[in-house]
Amino acid sequence: MTGDDDSPLGYASPPCLAHEIDPTYFDPLATDATQARDVARWRKAERARLLAERAATPVGVRQDAAERITPHLDLLIRARFGRFEDLTISAWWPIKAELNLRHWLEDLVARGATVALPVVLTPGTPLVFRPWTPDCHMVQGFWKIPVPAEGPEVIPDVTLAPVVGWDAAGFRLGYGGGYFDRTLAALLPRPFAIGVGLQLAQVQTIFPQPHDIAMDEIVTEVGRNFPQGLSPR
Repeated sequence: MTGDDDSPLGYASPPCLAHEIDPTYFDPLATDATQARDVARWRKAERARLLAERAATPVGVRQDAAERITPHLDLLIRARFGRFEDLTISAWWPIKAELNLRHWLEDLVARGATVALPVVLTPGTPLVFRPWTPDCHMVQGFWKIPVPAEGPEVIPDVTLAPVVGWDAAGFRLGYGGGYFDRTLAALLPRPFAIGVGLQLAQVQTIFPQPHDIAMDEIVTEVGRNFPQGLSPR
């Protein structure tokens, strides 16, 4: 999954050093334009750093991390729902050195789950989800990401989102397009949302803004990370 950069362009002043500011300075409910601009610039720089770090991680290390993550996902989903049969679980087609969970997705299909992939129908609008199977016909979608060529739109019970960065409060730093947050806000009922990524992608805070929606849990190769202040579900 990906998106456009969320930072404003053409600033004459240097980027703010948001990482050196007490995180409590940033009120998640605030709508101050200067604060939002500073956060956007910090996110642009932090996103670039994290993407470069992930790309520099050897393929074998990333694949090992993916293989260590999937048992944690199995345990989490089974603990939450008690089954895989008849569940609709959305995931992603890996790009930009994202973790590749396709073998696990194939296994989910074999276990009776419906696996779905996100599709952009109209730029800037919530994603829709189409069922995926290992033998389904794929076409090039938005940003040249393969998507199922056809199929009914489905609403996932569980949605997995790759994270560029994440924090202990459960907030996810993505690619900046806002697609995932818009989609979560629009889906009824809201799916159980799991951010998936590398442990090294943890940051102190992403400086959440009013439009940011926290994940229910973050899962990395070392296990489950419960958002602060929330009990395991």
